[in-house]
Amino acid sequence: MLTTPDTAPARAWLPTMITLAAIWGCSFLFISVGVRELPPLYLALGRVLAGSVVLLAILIVKREPLPRDPRLWAHSFVVGAIGSAIPWTLFGYGEERIPSLLAGIWNGITPLVVLPIAVLLFRTERFSAQRGFGLLIGFVGMLVVLGAWRVQGGADLVGQGLCMLAAVFYGLAIPYQKRFLAGTTLSGTALSTALLLCASVQLAVVAPLVTGQAPPAPWSLSLKVLLSVLALGALGSGVAFVLNMRNIRLIGASRSSMVTYLMPVFSIIVGVIVLHEHLTWYQPVGGLIVLLGVAVSQGVFTGLRKPAVAAATT
Repeated sequence: MLTTPDTAPARAWLPTMITLAAIWGCSFLFISVGVRELPPLYLALGRVLAGSVVLLAILIVKREPLPRDPRLWAHSFVVGAIGSAIPWTLFGYGEERIPSLLAGIWNGITPLVVLPIAVLLFRTERFSAQRGFGLLIGFVGMLVVLGAWRVQGGADLVGQGLCMLAAVFYGLAIPYQKRFLAGTTLSGTALSTALLLCASVQLAVVAPLVTGQAPPAPWSLSLKVLLSVLALGALGSGVAFVLNMRNIRLIGASRSSMVTYLMPVFSIIVGVIVLHEHLTWYQPVGGLIVLLGVAVSQGVFTGLRKPAVAAATT
C-alpha cells in the first residue's frame, strides 16, 4: 500500500529533507568556486555528467533498468531541461555577479512558484485564501531581498534576476515531475538517471554553440574547481535527485519544495565561513519574510494544530 501525502509520517521524510537542504545549500558554494574557471554552461554540463555516472553506477549495482517507455523519456527530457540544465546554468551566470549565499536565498522562492503552477496548470494542489495570503507575503519578501527601494541596476540586479529566474524554472519542474513522473513504478534512481542523461545531451549540444569554445581539459582546472564539479554532480545531482524524488512521492510536490526553508541557512553559513561573503541587512530579512510566506501558504502554522491540507493527487 502506497503512503499518501496525507498519511506519510514526519520520520519518513524529515531526515531526507534535512539532508537535501544541506547538500543543495552547499551547492551554491561549489557553483561559486566552479565559475571562477568554467563558463556556467560547462559547469552545468560537468555537473550533470558527473551525476549521470554516479547514478548509472548505482543502477548497475542494483541491477535496475533505465526507463523503456518513450513517454517517460519525453517527460524526462522536459524535466531535464527545466529542472536541471536551465536553472543550473542560470545560477552559474548569476553567481558570477552576486555572492553564493544570496543565490541560496533566492532559491527560497521556489515554493511560491510551485503553488500557483501546481494549482492552475497541473492541478496537483488545492488553492485557498490562506495560500493566497502566503503568496502575497512571499512577494513582499522578494521585494525586500532585492532592496527594491534602492536598486539602481547593474551586475547585482542582473545576478539576482538570473537566480530568481532559476528558481522559477525549479517551480515549474517540481509539479511537472509530480504530475508526469512521480506516479510511475520505476525507482527514483532510474528516473533521476534519465533526467540527468537528457540534461547531459542538451548541454553537450548547447554549451559549445553558446560559448563558442570547446570544453576546457580537466587537467587545466584547479583541484578546487574539479572537486566542486564532482561534488555538484555526485551529491547535488546524483544522490540528491534520488532523495528528492522519494520525498515528492511521499508528501507531494508542494510540501517537498519546503526543503527551501532550510537551504538558505546552509548556503549562508558556508558562504560566510568558507568564502567570507557578506550580506546587507535587508537580504536575510527579506529571505525570512519569503520563508514566512511559504510557511503560511503551506499551512505550516495550522498544521501544528491539525493535519495540513494535502496535495490533490491524480
